[in-house]
Amino acid sequence: MDNCVPGSIEDSRFLPRFQQWYIDRCRRHGVLPNRTLLSAFFRAAVRKARHQLCRLVVFLDDLKDADFLPLLDIFLEIDSSEIDEVDILHESSCNLNGERVLLLLRAIKQKLRVVDLLDLPFGKDFLGDLSQRGLTCQLLNLRSSHFRKLNMVGKFMQLRTLNLDFSTSLTSFQEDCFTCMPNLKFLSLCETRIANLWTTTSALSKLPSLMELCFQNCLLCDDTGPCLASPGGKSIDFLDHRGEPSPLEVLSDAMPGWNGLVDLQNEQVSLGIKVMQDEESSSLSKPVHTSSIVPKEYIFYHPSPICYEKHYREFVIASLAGLRVLDNLPIKKVDREKANIVFSHHFERLPYRRKNKENVVSILQSRENRASCTHIQNSRRSASHISAKSQYFYSRSLSAAKVGASTWALLHPLSILGRTSGAESFRPRQFEYHPTDASLMAFGTLDGEVVVINHENENLVSYIPSLGAMSSVLGLCWLKTYPSKLISGSDNGSLKLFDIKSIPSRNEQICSRAHSVTFDEFDHLTSVHVNSTDEWFLASGYSRNVALYDISSGRQLQVFTDMHQEHINVVKFANHSPSIFATSSFDKDVKMWDLRQKPIFPCYTASSSRGNVMVCFSPDDHYLLVSAVDNEVKQLLAADGRLHLDFNIGSTGSSQNYTRSYYMNGRDYIVSGSCDENVVHICCSQTGRRLRDLSLEGKVSGTSMFVQSLRGDPFRDFHMSVLAAYIRPSSKFEIVKVNLMASNGHTKEYSDDQHSLSYSMGG
Repeated sequence: MDNCVPGSIEDSRFLPRFQQWYIDRCRRHGVLPNRTLLSAFFRAAVRKARHQLCRLVVFLDDLKDADFLPLLDIFLEIDSSEIDEVDILHESSCNLNGERVLLLLRAIKQKLRVVDLLDLPFGKDFLGDLSQRGLTCQLLNLRSSHFRKLNMVGKFMQLRTLNLDFSTSLTSFQEDCFTCMPNLKFLSLCETRIANLWTTTSALSKLPSLMELCFQNCLLCDDTGPCLASPGGKSIDFLDHRGEPSPLEVLSDAMPGWNGLVDLQNEQVSLGIKVMQDEESSSLSKPVHTSSIVPKEYIFYHPSPICYEKHYREFVIASLAGLRVLDNLPIKKVDREKANIVFSHHFERLPYRRKNKENVVSILQSRENRASCTHIQNSRRSASHISAKSQYFYSRSLSAAKVGASTWALLHPLSILGRTSGAESFRPRQFEYHPTDASLMAFGTLDGEVVVINHENENLVSYIPSLGAMSSVLGLCWLKTYPSKLISGSDNGSLKLFDIKSIPSRNEQICSRAHSVTFDEFDHLTSVHVNSTDEWFLASGYSRNVALYDISSGRQLQVFTDMHQEHINVVKFANHSPSIFATSSFDKDVKMWDLRQKPIFPCYTASSSRGNVMVCFSPDDHYLLVSAVDNEVKQLLAADGRLHLDFNIGSTGSSQNYTRSYYMNGRDYIVSGSCDENVVHICCSQTGRRLRDLSLEGKVSGTSMFVQSLRGDPFRDFHMSVLAAYIRPSSKFEIVKVNLMASNGHTKEYSDDQHSLSYSMGG
């Protein structure tokens, strides 16, 4: 043996050493050696004999509880051993629990190279501990993991490749989930549920070394085989190398009962030795194979929902300046130039078209400095320049700076216990902010109740129980000149006016006798709205008619018949003209009417391509905002109905995707959401460019959250509330307050009993 050429396979000086090391630890704990571990140490010895990196590959699938302590001893001593790297792989099942696997992973320390865990059987505590404390590996493969919102805040300082493919529960990222991965270069997220462009790119922007990103797998047309990262495949490639026999006689007399292990030598001779390929050619460098040639035609496999968003590729490229490859396609200079053009045309990087992020302190200082210098202003300045430096300019700048500071939003579900006894929660169906008191909000429930709350401190202000037959409140409208009064309309046709000053909030018997005015019923009601002078209100519903009521007398003045060809979902008065109103119908038409002309013929008619769900006036009555089924949202000139802006929000193809849109920040922005989606779109009302998409997520695993209705807060810029509906048995509905100027890091947890109800009618 001494005459063998050093480094040849015949040089077996290293071969018994690793195996004997393992056998000694097994003897110490009184357990039989694991055959597959002996084989793994043999392969490591082969590499050592060939002067290659000595890599130990351990498959968790082959381990039993008895193997844990000897292997843990090995890993605790591995820093001082001749083994250079350790890979921990997992393909199907494992008898070890998650706690023991974590102990093994952390015992290896700096020599841990690859961790490949598929279809994690170790439970949520395993993922939580791994995420919070981190790992020292270079490649982490967690395909088909059960992450829902990724929050990997532990130390992953050595991590270069992260593969989360086929993690179909993964919907989003925590704000700082990638801040502890400074060396991550390759990230694969194929076939996840990630959909939000804004939060996703914001989270990924905190990866300074990120070069390659995959949300889908691009394959050449002439190579359309299975996805290289598919659940049935292996993320770690193995090469078959020529193997020669090596002496294992040491096993025969190591300990009584181990004689059968001598057969391992014959297995190694017949099967050959599988040795992992060198680092430069292994999958440690890339989560999937990357083509260096961009094909003219290509096919994508396993896309995540984010890939279907309009201008997805351009958005990601424009947002991540250091990215070199997206979905296996290299990013060229011309691609980046095109992406920046598309981004600037369709999206707002910062609110109010600000070009650069501004500091709140500097804005305040600028405002103060200008105020102190007003006496020396140049009188020849243009009016537009003075306007640009008005107080409104600074308030816009402040709100833009705050929104630009965080891509996430603070979501806070209102917690108001129902029915004065506090035994159960309300089930809101419609809501409206108070017109003059910024702290008040009224909502009607699926059970026919009307509730007034202080949404700032979540206290109940007034409670009006359901009277008579059970019904849902679909119409609510505050009076403007008498802001303690509001009109309520239910789907059973009942119409009432209440004065909240006369309604105690706690005594149900007194509440039931509270003063109210009852109007003639309007069958199958879906909408009510009061005019600007509080003289009249209109009601519409599942008919082609609209009824006009006199508020002071409580009488129904007139019913305007056959105003549309199908039922009229919503009717809205103008904000400043007491006789002007608009109707929207599922006949695809929006019509403008004037009571002074006895509305037999409309002032004009504007049409959508689908049935109209909503119409509303801008706060200054300059525009009409029209929302048709499945995200068809347009802004019309209120004067003549001409199209001013099409917001081009992507459709889903669903005829039941009822869309509602309202103004926010005065008329500066619009917010739009639909009952089949969990997204609120926020767009500039002057350019149509998208500022942000807000994803609504139930905190309970598996819950889906949809937009039933929404309103912009009339008193606070970039604030809104969303009426959320859920898919889940046993009904619970919530009004969720949204603050776009604050991070979601302090978001309260949603409760467990969430589910959904989808209505087409009402605003």
